[in-house]
Amino acid sequence: MTLDLITSASLAPRHGFFTRKGGASSGIFSGLNCGTGSSDQSEIVAINRARAAAALDLAPEALVSLHQVHSADVIAVTGPLADKPRADGVVTATPGLGLAILTADCQPVLFADAGAGVIGAAHAGWRGAKEGVLEAVLDAMESLGASRANTAAVIGPTISQRAYEVGPEFFEAFTDDDRATNRFFTSGSGDRYLFDLPSYGLWRLRQAGVGSAEWTGHCTYSDPARFFSFRRTTHAAEADYGRLISIIRL
Repeated sequence: MTLDLITSASLAPRHGFFTRKGGASSGIFSGLNCGTGSSDQSEIVAINRARAAAALDLAPEALVSLHQVHSADVIAVTGPLADKPRADGVVTATPGLGLAILTADCQPVLFADAGAGVIGAAHAGWRGAKEGVLEAVLDAMESLGASRANTAAVIGPTISQRAYEVGPEFFEAFTDDDRATNRFFTSGSGDRYLFDLPSYGLWRLRQAGVGSAEWTGHCTYSDPARFFSFRRTTHAAEADYGRLISIIRL
């Protein structure tokens, strides 16, 4: 089956927010599960990752990925890595490398200052975004010669507000820090709220001075045929879930 990837005209370097279609996994992981941390067969996950890399004319070993920990930590890379560092953002100015992020509801965010030849990628769930991973990627890109005013940032498929119910303690964790964040919440049932993660991400990017920021508009929870979703899996009481891969390369 042909791979299905979403792209944005805002990002000049080759990139793709890959969906679950076109992979070798089966069962609950059916499709392009690229999560080495899942309980899927490791050799099948390797096949899926190689297919995604090949779609962007990359060798599997040129794909740089992270041990994601919901942090604001960012690394700069100049070549392939033997091990996955614990971080949630990565930047490079080295041609021939692909920067990869894995998600299953969190925001995958790809960045590029095409003129400067600098790219970045971030895993930005609510915790990482709140702690500043998006701004940290922009800082790291500038250390390599990029300008945030010339940088485009695109948020890929992520959970949308209508599917993201949270409790009052979640709401208070945001609004106690910054009352302006109450705009990203609407009332749900009882004492629950609905949180708008992609709008929050866009706000953080624009507050940081990025040249352009957009969301592709795809909800991971609401489209099981195209996307894996941690929350949907939890609601269905399934044993595990697949991970989507997003890649940008120079």
